[in-house]
Amino acid sequence: MVQKKTRKKQVKKRSNKISIILLVILAFVSSAFFYVLFLRPATNFNAEQATLYIPTKKAEKLFVKDLVRKHTKPVAFTTFIALSDWTGYWNEIKPGKYVIEKNASIFTIFRNLKGGRQTPVELTINKFRTRRELAKYVGGKLECTESDVYRFISNSDSIQPFGVQQETLMTLIIPNTYEIYWNSSPSDFMRRMNKESNAFWTDSRIDNAKLLGLSKEEVITIASIVEEETNNNEEKPIMASVYINRLKQGMALGADPTIKFALGDFSIRRVTLKHISSTAGSPYNTYRNKGLPPGPICTPSISSIDAVLKAKKTDYLYFCAKADFSGSHSFASTAEEHFENARKYRKALDSLKIH
Repeated sequence: MVQKKTRKKQVKKRSNKISIILLVILAFVSSAFFYVLFLRPATNFNAEQATLYIPTKKAEKLFVKDLVRKHTKPVAFTTFIALSDWTGYWNEIKPGKYVIEKNASIFTIFRNLKGGRQTPVELTINKFRTRRELAKYVGGKLECTESDVYRFISNSDSIQPFGVQQETLMTLIIPNTYEIYWNSSPSDFMRRMNKESNAFWTDSRIDNAKLLGLSKEEVITIASIVEEETNNNEEKPIMASVYINRLKQGMALGADPTIKFALGDFSIRRVTLKHISSTAGSPYNTYRNKGLPPGPICTPSISSIDAVLKAKKTDYLYFCAKADFSGSHSFASTAEEHFENARKYRKALDSLKIH
């Protein structure tokens, strides 16, 4: 009896060991099978990454199948089709820009496409002088075209919800680098710019504008002129004071960059009486019209905006580029002093035959 019981125990132990071994083998086979189907490298390109664009108008099964097939190995593609069929992905395709890293698994690729996990586009907003320039840049970065963007921002009804008019639209565009989805519409873009503008105008900046007796739009309009006048950040607060002083005294701003804007010719190096006369009817002619022009003449940098908000307290009413062409300016409180500075500068221009 004892021997029988011992044998039974041994048989049972042996059976348990076999069961454990079989379970381990089964787990290993299952893991290997799962790895082969879902987790092993699935891409078929040699570059470090590839970008899959799914346009809004082509967010359909045939287009996506062809797109994924071009970038993945056959077995991985078959798995992608199975996953898509099983989860109903074909009925909820999300357009956008998707970056696939080299050797990404088909599970990662599927998860990103299914979840709409787009790779955002970087928009680096610098200085734009016109709405057309802005539209061209944005249209070259996003799915929407230059025409789509320009049509939207040139439509008064489209931009009315943002509290701006055609002339003041550019006051919402704060130069910086932003991340935005590739398939964003012109409306999405402007909503984002409006949000960023609201965030930019902190309580501190708003208080500084009020102390100057200026609205946000007026601050940016002055800043746009300062932006076009100089790249010297140290001079910007002084130059801003000149324009603010002129406004307070009811003088014409007499800003050359506004004449260039009125002409639509930003290559002019020397503004002449002929240029001023030919733009006499333009509201952007700040020699003939007192006060600020209807809106900014470019999208000024943050440094220029803050230079206006923190303008130096001076009695300067004039400035003129220095005759050494250093990019610096000579500032003056009286017309006599200014005329002397201007004479020296004109003489330097004449010597170089700059007209």
